[in-house]
Amino acid sequence: MKLAEALQERADLNKKIAQLGSRLQNNALVQEGEKPAENPDSLLKEFFEAVNRLKYIVARINITNSVVKVEGKTLTELIAEKDCLIQQVSILRNLVDSASRTATRASRTEIKILSTVNVRDIQAQIDEFSKQIRLKNNLLQQTNWTVDLIE
Repeated sequence: MKLAEALQERADLNKKIAQLGSRLQNNALVQEGEKPAENPDSLLKEFFEAVNRLKYIVARINITNSVVKVEGKTLTELIAEKDCLIQQVSILRNLVDSASRTATRASRTEIKILSTVNVRDIQAQIDEFSKQIRLKNNLLQQTNWTVDLIE
């Protein structure tokens, strides 16, 4: 199994577990004399099987990510770098949005609001970080489809 396939399975299992949780709640109580729409025991069995499979898949993904190296870095390091870049872009975008707001003045006697940061320079940083994110995403995606999951 390729790493990318395991990542897809992980996503599917997370969705399935959430849906099973909802179905379990929907069938936890019934009016006296009625039967639930689905058998809670069967749902619980399916739920625990899915959780066990997820535990296995996540462990294999984590092991693979910590062992496989690309361009001298493990996949875990590349993911951490990408996540930090994403966080930086998010904060910087909020800063640019705040600093770019202009206050309209009805007259020259009203208080003038000025930006405390250089929006152009910060936007250039955002653009550079966004490019790095795209490149890291491409590298990770390419690697995910060429690397076998460590069993």
